Amino acid sequence: MRLTQILFSQGFGTRHECLGMIVNGAVSRAGTVLDDPELDLDINGLVLTIQGQDWPVHEKALILLHKPTGFECSMKPKHHPSVLSLLPGPLRVRGVQPVGRLDEDTTGLLLLTDDGALIHRLTHPKKKVPKIYEATLKHPMDETARQQLLKGVVLNDDPEPIQAAAAELPEPTRLILTLTGGRYHQVKRMVAAVGNRVEALHRSGFGRLRIPADLPPGAWAWADPADL
Repeated sequence: MRLTQILFSQGFGTRHECLGMIVNGAVSRAGTVLDDPELDLDINGLVLTIQGQDWPVHEKALILLHKPTGFECSMKPKHHPSVLSLLPGPLRVRGVQPVGRLDEDTTGLLLLTDDGALIHRLTHPKKKVPKIYEATLKHPMDETARQQLLKGVVLNDDPEPIQAAAAELPEPTRLILTLTGGRYHQVKRMVAAVGNRVEALHRSGFGRLRIPADLPPGAWAWADPADL
């Protein structure tokens, strides 16, 4: 792929702006300035340094964000900043969007991508991609309630029982719930259905992906689609 097209595809501006960055010496690879806009490069494994920032080239972006509280998973937020404001400009320009949603007060693992087919695969109910949630409960939960979550509870918008794929109680007021669906406020509503209340909610897993130990709230990292 030509160097100008690579920068454009990665969200570094219009083609004219990308051309200007190249001829002005703002793009390099392994310490060598690349000043030929027509230079043809293999993008597989390619890492460029653009305006002093190392940038691995990805045909499609898959981003893992450690979402903090106080941000909406929306392109047009109403009450709080969008999670997109936590990402660098090139990722926003190329059009990444959240894979599903986390509530404003929910923290944890949020995926964002510009791959529409991947979004469909990860959110379609038939794919049953597991997501792990850690909930802090208002009241202690007993074994009967935990078993109810595994057997299925009825929510007010669907007569069919909704089951958790797994439910663990490491502490009486701490619930680790694995779900393969993605209904609106599903964890909170399932917990309410067994007579309890979620006080805080954190998503710790999506597929085989987990939040890296060194990724603080508000920070992001490239994710490998193979880990899903």
